[in-house]
Amino acid sequence: MELSSLHWKCTLPPVRSLRRLASPFSKNPNPRLCWKRRSGFCFASSSDTLLAGSRKEDGKQRSEAVSKKEDEFGDLKSWMHKKGLPPCKVVLKERPSHDERHRSIHYIAASEDLEAGDVAFSVPNSLIVTLERVLGNETVAELLTTNKLSELACLTLYLMYEKKQGKKSFWYPYIKELDRQRGRGHLAVESPLLWSKAELAYLTGSPTKDEVLERAKGIKREYDELDTIWFMAGSLFQQYPYDIPTEAFPFEIFKQAFVAVQSCVVHLQNVSLARRFALVPLGPPLLAYSSNCKAMLSAVDGAVELVVDRPYKAGESIVVWCGPQPNSKLLINYGFVDEDNSYDRIVVQAALNTEDPQYQDKRLVAQRNGRLSVQVFHVCVGKEKEAVLDMLPYLRLGYVTDPSEMQSVLSSQGPVCPVSPCMERAVLDQLAHYFRGRLAGYPTTLDEDESLLSDPNLNPKRRVATQIVRLEKKMLHACLEATVDLIYQLPDDAVAPCPAPYAPIFK
Repeated sequence: MELSSLHWKCTLPPVRSLRRLASPFSKNPNPRLCWKRRSGFCFASSSDTLLAGSRKEDGKQRSEAVSKKEDEFGDLKSWMHKKGLPPCKVVLKERPSHDERHRSIHYIAASEDLEAGDVAFSVPNSLIVTLERVLGNETVAELLTTNKLSELACLTLYLMYEKKQGKKSFWYPYIKELDRQRGRGHLAVESPLLWSKAELAYLTGSPTKDEVLERAKGIKREYDELDTIWFMAGSLFQQYPYDIPTEAFPFEIFKQAFVAVQSCVVHLQNVSLARRFALVPLGPPLLAYSSNCKAMLSAVDGAVELVVDRPYKAGESIVVWCGPQPNSKLLINYGFVDEDNSYDRIVVQAALNTEDPQYQDKRLVAQRNGRLSVQVFHVCVGKEKEAVLDMLPYLRLGYVTDPSEMQSVLSSQGPVCPVSPCMERAVLDQLAHYFRGRLAGYPTTLDEDESLLSDPNLNPKRRVATQIVRLEKKMLHACLEATVDLIYQLPDDAVAPCPAPYAPIFK
């Protein structure tokens, strides 16, 4: 077989149904309720376990009761001003919910015209929830979060116990706002972690669905470790006359609270480990996220402030940068998809065949070139061709069958891999087959997705699900197109592919 040595970076030239439970932060602290123990959990004997206003109101009397409650405590911003929030340049506004059972959601808008560089608000540390504040001991905070529990789990548990305090809690107005938001992002859509099985079916074919299910398992693992906080930070919980966490809170209640906290936590930079995750009452989800925005919440001189990166007219919604996250993370964490997300990507996972007699040698060559025996390739939007070219050397290595060829690769000074036209055709055919297979796994086509999205009455959950699968398909189509183009550029595109008894394996 005629061979030519190609460098590692070269190519051939030209080549739920979950029943909706109580408002996220546990049970109604109403003293009129009688709590009954059953199977290790506490359940309210009353069916009214939702915060007022989180279901569709039953008549005028209920609505008036909610209004009186809000008048009594004021909105979130009014409470913050009473507790030390300096004058700021934002206002709370609201938009309707797509679900008539839920109340409208609030969002932060400019209260006056703003210019880039203006400080929209500065929230003092006394109004910010961090692990350092919750546990009162940075050493304990670091110990907890470097073992089995995340910052999110600790913050969630703290707010759940505070919720049980009712109006006695300092954080009551903030918790009331979180209940109102129900973990919904600025599009009023909940994270798919809280979707029913029927709603998760909207994501069929998408790896995002698997991510959702895996994240849900992770939340369950954290729930199972909650009692660790109770025993390691017992002094914190002396003020709460309640049972240990896993007896006080059923898992589904904890999951809803966890998702709500996840949707609003802010990752601060240049602070201690115990302060890096913060809950800022004027932060997200009241602030809308954008992937092409440069503004972000920053810790400065005993406060967290927001400096806007663009001009705003009074009344316009203010946006902040969500970090370099792909749309799958934006959907799971915040319940939205950004069509213009320059950080969007899909993942391609390939592995060397462990049954290959030369597996160990190939693994050494892969490691020498910065690859693993199970390698993950990130395909970034707009750079699909570059991603395909980056995969080829790894795949070619898997197709080497002759021991003498393998020894030549092992002894070479640089990252080289022998390639013949028939081998290259086999590699490209396998790659094209993989992309076609992934596209076939979606129940809809791109044209059908476009048709769905053109419907103004499309269910919002179905809309964001359709948006993300459509964007994934576009990247996969671009990868397939790049692969087919490489096949057409072979010296002889009619050459038969080489047999590959130990070809690399795609997940």
